Amino acid sequence: MSAFKRRDLLGGALALAAFASVGLSSQAMAATNRHRTGAPGAPNLTPGDKAIAARVDARRALEHIRHLSEDIGPRIGGTESEHRAADYAARVFGDLGYQVTQQPFAVADKYLADVVLPDGERWQTSASAQGPLDVEVEGSVVDVGAGTPAEYPAGFAGGLVLVDHTTANREAQVRTAVEQGATGVLLVAASATPDRKAGCFVPSLANPVPIPVLGLAQAHGEWLRRRLAAGPVRLRAALTRHSDLTSYNVLAERPATIGSPETAPVVMVTAHYDSVPGSPGANDDGSGTALCLELARVFRSLPTQHTVRFALWGSEEQGLIGSRYYVNQLSDAEAARISGCFQNDMVATSHDPANRYWLLSVDGEDNLTTRGVAEAAARLGYVPQVSGPTARGASDHVPFHERGIAAANFSWRGEAGPALLEPIYHTPEDTIDRNISLERLRVSLELVGAATYEVARYRR
Repeated sequence: MSAFKRRDLLGGALALAAFASVGLSSQAMAATNRHRTGAPGAPNLTPGDKAIAARVDARRALEHIRHLSEDIGPRIGGTESEHRAADYAARVFGDLGYQVTQQPFAVADKYLADVVLPDGERWQTSASAQGPLDVEVEGSVVDVGAGTPAEYPAGFAGGLVLVDHTTANREAQVRTAVEQGATGVLLVAASATPDRKAGCFVPSLANPVPIPVLGLAQAHGEWLRRRLAAGPVRLRAALTRHSDLTSYNVLAERPATIGSPETAPVVMVTAHYDSVPGSPGANDDGSGTALCLELARVFRSLPTQHTVRFALWGSEEQGLIGSRYYVNQLSDAEAARISGCFQNDMVATSHDPANRYWLLSVDGEDNLTTRGVAEAAARLGYVPQVSGPTARGASDHVPFHERGIAAANFSWRGEAGPALLEPIYHTPEDTIDRNISLERLRVSLELVGAATYEVARYRR
């Protein structure tokens, strides 16, 4: 049975009006009726589905990912880079005519290093709070493997030592570097599993040390060693403690166009726009952010009986901080108005095994959002690619579920289960070239767009 059976005559008329308002050309009409990848047959679209499918543009969304991941790069909660991303999103929403609010909240200090190579290439890494901060260090890179005294070259005269990090030996590795006269330590993260690369990490130490200690991603170590194989490498690193930080949620709302906007229910489409240190975050979660920005463009001119609210969460990577703050600020009446929250996290990976689009509710149960996307998949012909609902937390749908609001996370993951992610998740290699599929981005746009509009067209 449809999740949206309470439909009145106005709602039916609205569906036709929405379709008509798009002004589809014959070419666009043909495009909406084409077979989708993975579809067993022709789609069976509602007028609302056609309004969405004819207008979403994955290439336009890709340009948002490009700005976030390439022009801005890593977007660390509360820092200037995250603020740039928030301002960009707010400007896009504002230009589309949405009512935009940036909701501030405090977050913890961050310890980061900006690494510059001789050719001008720049990397971001994490740094230890127990080493010097707000300093710059420069030197030649010396590979000392596991970092034992025996692996230091004869006549070692200082430099930035490249060390294969192990958690159990970290204190000894850093102590040895200090005793040998190193000017800095580049600890290279090691993966716990062969199918996953390790990202940057903050090297926590028991006691202060006199030299900078950086926590590099596994990919950084691989890149440095390739350069070292070709000749000497000298780099510069500026270490900074970012203090008194404020992160922001970016909220964009378009009131209901039919009925009373003051009392209309609210449907939300959300994503987080920050990333982990060192990662440009193209898929995680530049893709979800771009989906929200593109759907905001599509929804700005569609009539609805729901208020449509987009939210981009700050500081998700530090523990869902932004979405929890938002939900905690809602009054009971405000929470009760929200029909559902469609959370989008990692919706465009090109990793081949991640070929299932998962409906992830916290408890694994069906709710308005999972049913909405499942029904949209049936109408669009994407059923063979969709799995779930299944139980999964770890994203910004969790605070909504805890408040009793229907919510789910939507994400491309592997067939073996919703935990199977791409190997370069949370790493410097989460880039457009390495980790974005335009086709999967389009499918995500169509599914969430169609499901959201099916909710938004009708009054509860």
